[in-house]
Amino acid sequence: MPIKYIKAFPLRYPEPNDHNNTRYIMLVRVETDDGIIGWGEAITMWPEASRAAKIVVEDGLAPMLIGRDPCDTYGIWLAMKEHTWWYGEGGIASFAVSALDIAMWDLKGKILGVPLYQLLGGKVHDRLRACVSTHPSKPTINEMAQELAEHIERGYTALKVGFGKKGEARLGFEPKRDIAFVQAVREAIGDEVDFMVDYGHPVRMEVTQAIRMAREFERFNIRWIEDPLRTLDWEGYAQLRAAIQIQIATGEDLWTIADYRRLVRAGFADVVLVDPGRAEGITAYLKVQELTAHAYQYIDAHAWSSAIITAASVHLTACASNYIIMELKPFPNPMQHELVSEPFEQQGGWIAVPTKPGLGIEVDESVVQKYAHD
Repeated sequence: MPIKYIKAFPLRYPEPNDHNNTRYIMLVRVETDDGIIGWGEAITMWPEASRAAKIVVEDGLAPMLIGRDPCDTYGIWLAMKEHTWWYGEGGIASFAVSALDIAMWDLKGKILGVPLYQLLGGKVHDRLRACVSTHPSKPTINEMAQELAEHIERGYTALKVGFGKKGEARLGFEPKRDIAFVQAVREAIGDEVDFMVDYGHPVRMEVTQAIRMAREFERFNIRWIEDPLRTLDWEGYAQLRAAIQIQIATGEDLWTIADYRRLVRAGFADVVLVDPGRAEGITAYLKVQELTAHAYQYIDAHAWSSAIITAASVHLTACASNYIIMELKPFPNPMQHELVSEPFEQQGGWIAVPTKPGLGIEVDESVVQKYAHD
């Protein structure tokens, strides 16, 4: 069942969970000579990155993969890395490798007739704890706290709030307001809900400010503080780790196994964030997952994108002994609720693991065409 055809699709779509901001991803469709189709995704974020990754997929990697057995996932991953080493340890090359690697694993499961989690060694968890991962945008603290409490009333037992996002929330820019917000949310959701604060890219702090804010948040039982410093400020992170009790989560900006090995060895991250649609796919994620488990750190699939990435992340997380939560977007959106026939939903605070072959999802190709852009 050799690979016959590879096609990349840059997509753009409105994201209701991000103040209807336009978001960009790239999907990859890989087809075998007997018509079996696998899907992958890269979270490219910007239109120019999507276009560039498409070129790497179709002009750079596809010619060397056509005719190969897609079940040789590791050999294909190594071949892609060997081909792109000159121009991409990270960046556009990693996007291309990520999307193609996910598609190969999807194909492998479909060819063998088994769900992805069986290919990864089998489930450790039959279901996953659902975390509602939010970008509040309302103008007042009370409005935002009430909205977040409504998510908890729907069954979620964990909540993550992104600061520095679009809309009128202004979270991350005014310390006193941020503290008042965290207090109001804790009061609204109760003491039993895990509550995480994610500092967005526009609002990174220097270490002394991060220490002050973390100590304030400790009063409200915050589970972890995410990306408070720039990713490579490892000296600052070491100071922060020594000064606070809240868990530190970071790593979503990294690209390669070597990057994550350095992060794990540095020892300041309690929760390592890995996105299979950015950090070289399922193959690389498995290696990082093993690194974190041996270091007694947690791993979190940073899967805030389409149902393809969600599916890959659900299977990976189901096979991980060291996870805390699995993130879901709270509101229906095109890449979750239009793209696949059975969208991922939490039921009673839990996410079921798909049992169909491969990723366990059925992609609607008319939706891919609907949101495709050049």
